[in-house]
Amino acid sequence: MSDCLFCQIVSGNVSAQIVAQTDSLIAFQDIHPQAPKHVLIIPKEHIESAKTISQTQSALIGQMVLLAQELNPERDFRLTINAGVEAGQSVFHLHMHVLSGRSFSWPPG
Repeated sequence: MSDCLFCQIVSGNVSAQIVAQTDSLIAFQDIHPQAPKHVLIIPKEHIESAKTISQTQSALIGQMVLLAQELNPERDFRLTINAGVEAGQSVFHLHMHVLSGRSFSWPPG
């Protein structure tokens, strides 16, 4: 989608500090980090949110978790996927926040 910020990162039209990439995913630094290490993992394919992912696309979530593990081999980390406005989703392209480098509390907010 041409108006989607994350699709523009995938296409290379918007720059991002990319930290990892697979055939189907890109991971990059969050521009407003909420932890010492805050990376976003997105599918290269445009999927609006976790609310709209299809059965055939669902394996991407597992791939995202495995990439998060690779990015944090010796650290505990928090994974967050916001689905919808009330849940805090502000960019409507499926993305996983991977936060690490500090202690987290519960509930998150």
